[in-house]
Amino acid sequence: MVLSGHSDVVPVDGQDWSSDPFTVVERGGRLFGRGTCDMKGFIACALALVPEFQRAGLARPVHIVLTYDEETTCAGAMKLMDVLPSTGLAPQAVIIGEPTEMKIVNAHKGHYACETRITGREAHSSLPHIGVNAIEVAADLIRYLGTIAESLRSRPCVMDGMEPPFTTMNVGTIGGGVDFNIVPAQCRFLWDIRPVPGEDPMEIVERFDAYAGGLEARMKRVWAGAGIATEVKVAVPAFAPEDDSPAETLVKSLMNTNEASAISFGTEAPCFQQAGMSVVVFGPGSIEQAHKADEFIAVEQVEECVGFLRRLMARLASSAT
Repeated sequence: MVLSGHSDVVPVDGQDWSSDPFTVVERGGRLFGRGTCDMKGFIACALALVPEFQRAGLARPVHIVLTYDEETTCAGAMKLMDVLPSTGLAPQAVIIGEPTEMKIVNAHKGHYACETRITGREAHSSLPHIGVNAIEVAADLIRYLGTIAESLRSRPCVMDGMEPPFTTMNVGTIGGGVDFNIVPAQCRFLWDIRPVPGEDPMEIVERFDAYAGGLEARMKRVWAGAGIATEVKVAVPAFAPEDDSPAETLVKSLMNTNEASAISFGTEAPCFQQAGMSVVVFGPGSIEQAHKADEFIAVEQVEECVGFLRRLMARLASSAT
């Protein structure tokens, strides 16, 4: 059995906190602090109960997995998947304690992050015809990404909790140019894809690259050194429901429910799933409180999580798991 959580948090820069974000403060039945919800509340519950797990006489072992860089690239989980086979461990079930309000989650979108760099040619702004304007090319490419994004709306994923129910795209940053009177030679923008289960994001990248190839050919007719390059920087696939999932079945039985749904935010679940493990996302807190000032987790949610882990402990201490 694996209880997993990521130890990294997002920055607090520019956020107006009512108290020190890195010191937990309890007010009105809530624990305030960066990461209390996403997702150190779950980690704290698991670690606090380690002595009880040790005394429980478990028939099956529990492993606590703490990863890094989940908020950016999932690099920690991916590296773990590379080395896990050498340990000989083969978990029957993985619970990732992301904030789901103690509701069972068996699916979510993936995350592919791309960087596109345009190399143009500088010229005086009075002679734009001898230059290659990298920002104008970027604007054309971004417009085309919008066209792709609009077409994806017609392919909805019918899955409770998937909001919006189709693959989305977003251009997050852009930079380029030197001054208003210089044809810009460089431009760079970052964009991402949030694919629903069943969508192949690399088909979207290939479609974009094909369009970029046509633009590049026209750029090279002005200057042979011009070009467009796109690199996929992050590639985390979607988390898809698993038939007869041991992890989902276990958590459902401990929570006395048959309900499971999808979420819109991403987790490390696909990393474990691709490595052949049965995974469920399930933990205390609400994602609505994450990544913003005065992030909090309700004490009631923490107590519910502790109760669940004690029921799990009792189950693993018996032979009827």
